[in-house]
Amino acid sequence: MAITPNEASRRAREICGMAPIVPVLVVKDATKARPLAEALVAGGLPALEVTLRTPAALDAIREMAQVPGGVVGAGTLITPEDVLAAVDAGAQFGVSPGATDELLAACEEAGLPLLPGAATSSEAMRLLARGYDMLKFFPAEASGGAPALKSIGAPLPQISFCPTGGVSPENAGSYLSLPNVVCAGGSWVAPADLVEAEDWAGIQSLAQAASQLR
Repeated sequence: MAITPNEASRRAREICGMAPIVPVLVVKDATKARPLAEALVAGGLPALEVTLRTPAALDAIREMAQVPGGVVGAGTLITPEDVLAAVDAGAQFGVSPGATDELLAACEEAGLPLLPGAATSSEAMRLLARGYDMLKFFPAEASGGAPALKSIGAPLPQISFCPTGGVSPENAGSYLSLPNVVCAGGSWVAPADLVEAEDWAGIQSLAQAASQLR
């Protein structure tokens, strides 16, 4: 069922508000997807972004979509075809590094809440004009970090962000303290070595620490 830009952004904001950190996951082995999601959800991080950067990503979304308490999204949406594949796999929201009219229209038509990316005031204003007031600030650190996002927030207080890209346990607090930040995206809660070792207890512990960052 199609949704309006305002509804898409409202739903994206609700998902972002579930926890201070949204894990950004690059899943290479779909057989590890479900226990990975279970560990993150148990640790207090229910909103999960699976990036469409590996051949296993869509199968990983299918597995994670079955985990109780989890809300699984597809990251790195670039094309309308990506949107259709993500929805078919069970994604409940989408994330993009930027935004095109074609991508926004595809998400709206598919009824997929989208967190579109913006790195400048002009990009944020264009998205706001369309009806999106919950955006991804990407690449966060490379674009000036928390000071830049604070500066953008001064003239555009009606826009909220989820900064992603270079966010770490060391700097997450500086982002989360900003009034225009709802959550932040981070990959450190699911490091590749712990996933490979199937150390789900270790990942749950990292998730628990991240869930207390705000």
